[in-house]
Amino acid sequence: MQNQRQVVDYALQRRALLAEFRTGRASTMDVCDATPQLRQAAEFHGVPVDDACPVCGKHAMAQVSWVFGDELKHAAGSARKPDELERMASLFAEFTVYVVEVCRACAWNHLVLSYVLGTAETPERAPRTTRNTRRTAGQ
Repeated sequence: MQNQRQVVDYALQRRALLAEFRTGRASTMDVCDATPQLRQAAEFHGVPVDDACPVCGKHAMAQVSWVFGDELKHAAGSARKPDELERMASLFAEFTVYVVEVCRACAWNHLVLSYVLGTAETPERAPRTTRNTRRTAGQ
């Protein structure tokens, strides 16, 4: 993505959670809690990841991009593929993308990255219409 801005990388948070898991302070149920919707989104909208899952070691990982923003209306809160993000970035002024890694085998999931996309222009406003509120004599 060329116009990513306000990028936040959650690698340190991910590393801390995995350290807690490996030392036994977090259980498998604590870290492998992907919802069926998230797992399905990983299958149909996710981008495969070459790295093995840090919990189960299988290579069924994918990154799913979720979009949120007032301007998106009904599309807000949906998973999108990279080519869709490119198209949306040229259509909307601003929206946030949250990238989540998901293991379809064990349900591990973690927020990897968030960033803002869009044209960075102010959205076009519809022209205001004014109603004639003057009263004429006799009314």
